Amino acid sequence: MGEIVRIWRKRFKRGPMDPLDEAQLVSGRGLAGNANQGGKRQLTIIDEAAWRDAATELGIDVAPSTRRANVMLRGLDLEKTRGKLLRLGECVVRVYGETRPCNQMEEAQRGLQNALDPHWRGGVFGEIVQGGTIRVGDVAEWAQSELLPSP
Repeated sequence: MGEIVRIWRKRFKRGPMDPLDEAQLVSGRGLAGNANQGGKRQLTIIDEAAWRDAATELGIDVAPSTRRANVMLRGLDLEKTRGKLLRLGECVVRVYGETRPCNQMEEAQRGLQNALDPHWRGGVFGEIVQGGTIRVGDVAEWAQSELLPSP
């Protein structure tokens, strides 16, 4: 079992990442007030340990908000989780795939793009299957599809 350790919202494309203590996840849309809405990339998630490993490899201390993800987890490995259901507090996210590091990572910190590339260190993206409120400190765990309420 893991936990949510950070939440961020990006109000506009390439805009700053605003730290939040809690956020609303809207089924089929994404994080309320976030620039990215709809599609399969409604929420982006990174793993605290994977981020720390990348920073250590580079020999730098770079803020995790630089990754521009919406949620940071502690205690769950995100590598090779495509298709899995992730319960975040009262919400459920279907992981669609790996968030590949982009050129913006390299602009933020030289070498970061390559350091995030192995082992899904760049995190994952997914769709909100069950909306609600998430909070820093909420439990994060892998869910079974039969645990979801009927639509």
